[in-house]
Amino acid sequence: MSGISYYTKEVLEQLRAELQKMKTVERTAASRAIAEAREKGDLRENAEYDAAKEAQGLLEAKIQRLEGELANARIMDEGSIDTSKASILTKVTVTNLNTKKQVTYYLVSEKEADLKLGKISVTSPIGKGLLGKHVGEVAEVQVPAGIIKFKVEKITA
Repeated sequence: MSGISYYTKEVLEQLRAELQKMKTVERTAASRAIAEAREKGDLRENAEYDAAKEAQGLLEAKIQRLEGELANARIMDEGSIDTSKASILTKVTVTNLNTKKQVTYYLVSEKEADLKLGKISVTSPIGKGLLGKHVGEVAEVQVPAGIIKFKVEKITA
């Protein structure tokens, strides 16, 4: 994941806190688990030691991944968002032309996506289909069930 990711300030702070927790609390716990398993004897036949080493490896991989994400993270200033077209951190009200139902989606990064709150990722099929669209335009979105057409009704910050 080498591309730039955009986040709100709150989510970026959550990611930093998560990384700090992994580096301090979880890393210490993993080292302690390895030390305890090592004290139990022969390492060649010690499944607890193997499991602790594997858990430590997975934790280190998560830390590396999160550090990479944070290195490429950018904060989106909600005050400077262009509402002339659908972009990240805009609320897009669309009408599904098949069902005539109107829905408002908040376009966010993958980390912030929560469909229950109406937040969809800009990398999701619907998010990708809406990006760059202006009010009045129709977005044709390829989803597993086929093609859905959405008419953009309103774009706000």
